[in-house]
Amino acid sequence: MGPMQSAVPIGRQHDNSDAWVSERRFYPSPSDSVVSSSFSLIGINTQIQYGNGSHPGLILKNALDAKEQHRKFELVQRWLSLDEGVKTQIKTFLLQTLSSLVPDARSTASQVIAKVAGIELPQKQWPELIGSLLANIHQLPPHVKQATLETLGYLCEEVSPDVVEQDHVNKILTAVVQGMNASEGNNDIRLAATRALYNALGFAQANFTNDMERDYIMRVVCEATLSSEVKIRQAAFECLVSISSTYYEKLAPYIQDIFNITAKAVKEDEEPVALQAIEFWSSICDEEIDILEEYGGDFTGDSDIPCFYFIKQALPALVPMLLETLLKQEEDQDQDEGAWNLAMAGGTCLGLVARTVGDDIVPLVMPFIEENITKPDWRQREAATYAFGSILEGPSPDKLTPIVNVALNFMLTALTKDPNNHVKDTTAWTLGRIFEFLHGSTVETPIITQANCQQIITVLLQSMKDVPNVAEKACGALYFLAQGYEDVGSSSPLTPYFQEIVQSLLTVTHREDAGESRLRTAAYETLNEVVRCSTDETAPMVLQLVPVIMMELHQTLESQKLSSDEREKQNELQGLLCGCLQVIIQKLGSSEPTKYVFMQYADQIMNLFLRVFACRSATVHEEAMLAIGALAYATGADFAKYMPEFYKYLEMGLQNFEEYQVCAVTVGVVGDICRALEEKILPYCDGIMTQLLKDLSSNQLHRSVKPPIFSCFGDIALAIGENFEKYLMYAMPMLQSAAELSAHTSGADDEMTEYTNLLRNGILEAYSGIFQGFKNSPKTQLLIPYAPHILQFLDSIYVEKDMDDVVMKTAIGVLGDLADTLGSNAGSLIQQSLSSKDFLNECLSSEDHLIKESAEWAKLAISRALSV
Repeated sequence: MGPMQSAVPIGRQHDNSDAWVSERRFYPSPSDSVVSSSFSLIGINTQIQYGNGSHPGLILKNALDAKEQHRKFELVQRWLSLDEGVKTQIKTFLLQTLSSLVPDARSTASQVIAKVAGIELPQKQWPELIGSLLANIHQLPPHVKQATLETLGYLCEEVSPDVVEQDHVNKILTAVVQGMNASEGNNDIRLAATRALYNALGFAQANFTNDMERDYIMRVVCEATLSSEVKIRQAAFECLVSISSTYYEKLAPYIQDIFNITAKAVKEDEEPVALQAIEFWSSICDEEIDILEEYGGDFTGDSDIPCFYFIKQALPALVPMLLETLLKQEEDQDQDEGAWNLAMAGGTCLGLVARTVGDDIVPLVMPFIEENITKPDWRQREAATYAFGSILEGPSPDKLTPIVNVALNFMLTALTKDPNNHVKDTTAWTLGRIFEFLHGSTVETPIITQANCQQIITVLLQSMKDVPNVAEKACGALYFLAQGYEDVGSSSPLTPYFQEIVQSLLTVTHREDAGESRLRTAAYETLNEVVRCSTDETAPMVLQLVPVIMMELHQTLESQKLSSDEREKQNELQGLLCGCLQVIIQKLGSSEPTKYVFMQYADQIMNLFLRVFACRSATVHEEAMLAIGALAYATGADFAKYMPEFYKYLEMGLQNFEEYQVCAVTVGVVGDICRALEEKILPYCDGIMTQLLKDLSSNQLHRSVKPPIFSCFGDIALAIGENFEKYLMYAMPMLQSAAELSAHTSGADDEMTEYTNLLRNGILEAYSGIFQGFKNSPKTQLLIPYAPHILQFLDSIYVEKDMDDVVMKTAIGVLGDLADTLGSNAGSLIQQSLSSKDFLNECLSSEDHLIKESAEWAKLAISRALSV
């Protein structure tokens, strides 16, 4: 690893320390028990220390945290509002329990201390905690060191680095890294310290910029990968995986030695260790793929993180190492669907390598494929097929297509003739990958031709009769085959086989073993895709499918007295059938020739959906809701006749906080119904708006539901026009508040930035719908008081420079809507806007034609407003 320094304390702290960090764990949601001064504090301490009673330490931990954000917020507030004396006593007993002789008691105390720290340290409370823990490190009893390091690890997982002083960070890292040293001699302490480092790495930004400190950390981690204890080796490789993603740009001096360490682990070590060694290279691939996608290979001194091309450099040694893992399959790997073994990890990594380096991988893998593809041992044939399938994403079609054209016939034969199910399973998967990535490639010799299309379909349909895992992969291959013909125009090569394909898929859904290997689900998903990508030529056959699926759904509703397991399977099937009907409705309802005939079934279909809702299954509700949205779009104003009966279920969906996906889907369906009914939605608007406003006011609402609710305001306003007046005083302040929160998010992580853009788009769609709804109404002056804030919002998100293209298009559209609706009242306000002109010019010069089109319309609307 190059010239490494001798042991030095992190952050130059001269401190004899050790350390630990626990594995990441997901804790159960708390019960209604909450921390209160009624706890018998001495009793807690006694029971935690000696393991008596009902584990009050766990009760205490669960009373401090929850998965649901609103519940977590409540628990945090309850803890903070407790009497200071009570909190101090609890914290004292917790720290004392780290010295307990009972391992479970120490571990529980560690978790609870971290939970309390996660609440208090951001509030500048419990400032002495870290000092107290570091003082424990110097105590002689090994179990106290181990428990303290475990606590520091949990603490690093719970607490954001920005609430811990750098001096304390240095001391924690010193304790942790020195605790990993082989000279410690105690494996419990070394394991605790190694796991602790995993969680503490996020705190080490400053330390990784210091060459000497970074060298020290890397040396100790790499030494730990050679420990005699398997759990320590595994934890050390987990640290290397985390370092690869967190500190990619610092890895160059160590990468050769890391390759040697990982190669040894993959070849010789136990599977849990070898899996992490492979994961290191998968993580490096992820980093380089992201960098190459972001910068397109054009790196300058201004690039945040340059690409070091570690994968390209390691390719000659890395690819053979990964290919070797493909030969380590397990006999029962397909039967155990939750399995993750060395062969799977190696193939996944090989696929990432292919995406990272492209064409360069092909000549390194082809000899392995050619050598093993016809060998008597099934493991060699399966490994060769898996290798081929793994490298199909990344290299150019020009490089792969000639090889695939030679291999395709061989693979189709293997899918039906190979005696081994593992080989057939992987062959079907590989064919699916061929159709997914190379189906529509623009090369001289296409992969799928009139000559081989029939053979491909015949083989896939025959394989759908095979054992469930092979049949499921064959369905997947057919799915991608159909998807490739989505935009072929009026005629598709699949049309002559449409009836046979549909009948074969329906037959699969009725297999007695269709519940295994996701087979029934795969068959319905494939049927949906075949219908979705079909042409007008097959519309009469799609129409014939309607009564078939309706009858299947009807039969599930007739079942009586089911066991809980049978009920669950029935609900799953109902969801699949509702999803199938949704696709059929979208297909037939969007084409005039078939729409009229299809409408004859509309009443019966709606009646089935209403019966499904009466079953009260959240999963099915989601699918049925989506199907009803499609039906509303297809039936248009005629959907009004279903509203009296359907409205109660719509309201139930809007109230469904617990299954927030159902709530979000229901909000979307409200939008579909608004577009279908227009002013006919008016009788239901009071109830809908009341529930939407109630949702937004609740701290129980999952944040993902907020953007569609705001967007729904716009749908309602657009449908009912000036009748939205009565809701303005409630909706506008909510939009304004959300706009202010979303306007200043610079420095947020990628996930938060993505959510912020969704929220902004929802807000902007609301404004757009409201302005368009009031256009040409004598009540447009009601919107004038809100215009300055809307312009301020547009200014702020333009200045932030972090909006995506969707938000940019919607935002410039809102600027145009404002000018178009308010006319001269908007002209002077827009002139006063800080950045409207710059924003408009930027959108006018956009390469995105949709943004440019919206900007041109906005420019016209603004010029009209200014000329009035």
